[in-house]
Amino acid sequence: MASPERSGRMVRVCAICLMLLPIHTLPLLAAEHVEKSVAETSSVEQVEPQKTSVVKKLVGIASYYAKKFHGRRTTSGERYHPEKMTAAHQSLPLGTRVRVRNLANDKEVTVVVNDRCRKKSVPFIDLSRAAARKLGFLGAGVTKVAIIPLAEGES
Repeated sequence: MASPERSGRMVRVCAICLMLLPIHTLPLLAAEHVEKSVAETSSVEQVEPQKTSVVKKLVGIASYYAKKFHGRRTTSGERYHPEKMTAAHQSLPLGTRVRVRNLANDKEVTVVVNDRCRKKSVPFIDLSRAAARKLGFLGAGVTKVAIIPLAEGES
């Protein structure tokens, strides 16, 4: 048989667990409530998904790929070539066409996102060397840019 001290501790642990159980289930109950209200409203009105980009324009930092990445596979599966107009972005969908404008000299290029770059706290895009050359910051390393996702028909 367990000692009184040990059984007292077990009772306290069980009591704390029973008190915390309703707190942990609140998010589940709230999710069920939201699902029910969404189901009720969806039967009344059907919403078409947006086909255009939600993001209109991001102002952030651009850099370009190092030479060592030439020939390596990107996230999309194709090989990186420094003379193609490609880019890496942390959250834009792969295959998205993006217009990048250098804010220092107003030069623009259109690139295709085919890779991912690591998460940063500021909007960030990693361009191919050809895109960096056209934007005029190939020697500088980084520059401030406007990142504008394009719709499918735009160029």
